[in-house]
Amino acid sequence: MTPATSIRRPRRAVYLDYNATAPVRPEAFKAMRPFLLGEFGNPSSVHILGQRARRAVEEARARVAELLGASAGEIVFTSSGSEADAMAVRGAALRAFEASGGKKRAVVSSPIEHEAVLGALEKLERRGFEVKFLPVGADGTVAAQALPGLLDDSTALVTVMHANNETGAVQPVRERAGICRERGVIFHTDAVQSAGKIPVDAREIGADLLSISGHKLGAPKGVGALYIRRGVSLVPLISGAQEKNRRGGTENVPGIVGLGEACRLSRTEALDASRYAALRSRMLQKALKIPGSRLTAGPEGTLPHMAHFCFEGISGPELVAALDLEGIAVSSGPACSSGSPEPSHVLLAMGIPPEIARGALRVSMGFGTKTSDVERFLKILSGAVEALRRVPAESRP
Repeated sequence: MTPATSIRRPRRAVYLDYNATAPVRPEAFKAMRPFLLGEFGNPSSVHILGQRARRAVEEARARVAELLGASAGEIVFTSSGSEADAMAVRGAALRAFEASGGKKRAVVSSPIEHEAVLGALEKLERRGFEVKFLPVGADGTVAAQALPGLLDDSTALVTVMHANNETGAVQPVRERAGICRERGVIFHTDAVQSAGKIPVDAREIGADLLSISGHKLGAPKGVGALYIRRGVSLVPLISGAQEKNRRGGTENVPGIVGLGEACRLSRTEALDASRYAALRSRMLQKALKIPGSRLTAGPEGTLPHMAHFCFEGISGPELVAALDLEGIAVSSGPACSSGSPEPSHVLLAMGIPPEIARGALRVSMGFGTKTSDVERFLKILSGAVEALRRVPAESRP
């Protein structure tokens, strides 16, 4: 028997890592395909190929706006959710600084933000901005009551995420946005994990700026969007006339078309969170029977499609690797830091001890998840945890 014929065909992978990324929806790919082939025009060109590309971009813009309860003119396309976050945080803070003659040089945020926001805040600090952090409760929510005490005449921006990418804790951003509106402070929220999972209406929230990412919704990687409330102005990260002078660079037409289609489908799905209720209930019931297990946030007040656990006495990345060997894809935290042996900054901010936080496991479902996927995961989970606990600490990598 040759080596080629001796290779065993792998079983269908169980994918439960939708918070990291979602597969491209077939409908999105079908909509994109013409713009990857014959319809290659630049949407800024005046000829017919350019006009058709422009029409496709604007139709997608309208669909993104519908998902977010916005008008099409308030949507700016970006390369990712991370770019949208950086554009909002740095762009709004710098514009406020300029408009105030340098008086507004403080930003308020939380310690559980995504690295895209924390990185933007770090860059602002290097430019002389003061960054203030709101406290976080044990349930993973940011203390809204502390916000007024951190606002003053120097505050340029408040940025607090809509739902945490690790624990799924949904933040009461509407209350915070209202406080900011009363004080004349710009409010940004990162809705990358919540958009398409639960209803997200930028106007109802009262946000001035709101970020989303395409690949979390079933669009391809490499496209995102930023809602910019009418009347709000930013210093652009990338100069150019595209996107009404707000974000330079030729638009990614295929990606934008895919994002528009993904938003159209997600809009309906977000209204029916009950489709995950039975699966998550089953997951919690079985996983929490494992000795030394705990749910880090929820189940109330969290995104309906996911659960985040900590298992005492093991390493989260090692558990992820063990499950991967069984054909199950999950994560121990955000994809940008997955595999790190260090405990998550989010869990530490919630007051979870480091030795427990190191045993984190994030399980997230999506539009392709089947009941059999969850059952197979649960069938293997307990044994994987116990097997890792039997390995002497000195023998672990």
